[in-house]
Amino acid sequence: MKAMMTTLVLSTAVLAAPAYAEFQQITNRDDFVSVVSGKTLTRPLVKLKVSPSGTISGKGATWDVSGQWQWKGNYLCRSLYWGGDDMGYNCQEVKVSGNKVRITSDRGTGQSAEFRLR
Repeated sequence: MKAMMTTLVLSTAVLAAPAYAEFQQITNRDDFVSVVSGKTLTRPLVKLKVSPSGTISGKGATWDVSGQWQWKGNYLCRSLYWGGDDMGYNCQEVKVSGNKVRITSDRGTGQSAEFRLR
């Protein structure tokens, strides 16, 4: 009886747990702009604005961040400067889930950074 009650309690807990949405890839410019327009992309020590006109601005730690972006195929392609250093050009996969954006370098095969949309 005790085992049956434990199973029932665990089953109820699993069914009552909130469903977490998976990240969905953004594959076009219009969807990307609708997600980031008017928002700030934040993570610890980083705050970025990505404008619909193709500019990137903000702060990373204590240094200014600036750059340009365009959409190519299914990817966000950007040139970025951080504290005056050229971070180079890179095309990146963008995925969204609720108020989170995950950006992965090298067309989705490199390192990822997750941002909150505020």
